[in-house]
Amino acid sequence: MIAPFRRRLFAAALPLLLGGCLFSVGPPPRSSLRSTEQEVFWRRLSQLCGRTFEGRMAEGTDQTFVRNRLLIHVRQCSPAEVRIGFVIGPDSSRSWIVRRVDGALALTHDVPGGEATGYGGVTRTAGTPERQDFAADSATAQMLPPAASNVWSLEILDGDTFAYTVARPGVRQRFRLEFDLRRPVS
Repeated sequence: MIAPFRRRLFAAALPLLLGGCLFSVGPPPRSSLRSTEQEVFWRRLSQLCGRTFEGRMAEGTDQTFVRNRLLIHVRQCSPAEVRIGFVIGPDSSRSWIVRRVDGALALTHDVPGGEATGYGGVTRTAGTPERQDFAADSATAQMLPPAASNVWSLEILDGDTFAYTVARPGVRQRFRLEFDLRRPVS
């Protein structure tokens, strides 16, 4: 009597078990990264989620960045993407988007209504737990030829500073913003 009951229970449960396996919904699979260094950087970046930090221009002379309050809002974090809203004074339209892509990290600049949007780069090396460099990708080279050799860097230094840097090989002047992680604004 017990054996037929088990068979019926198994027969009734089998479609549910298989259906759950075949049709389960969950977070998208995480792309594997190139290195442990990138995994650690990704984890450190994700830990900033939900917070806002004030910053300043540390290198460069663009008066828009010097005169206005600079803020980053680390938000919309998922296992595959972190969106960082970037505010320059009253302009809150920009975002930096860091994504996990196959074997690398990618950085995209979202500037709705701007001259260009969707430009950025991909990591080509393992980087370090503190710094990842994003070399301009082919789409950026086509969209913005002067930026074809750009390298954007994101840094999380000692848990104290988040830095965003733009550099070009062979050019001494850099553009660098630093945000104070020790004093979240919210």
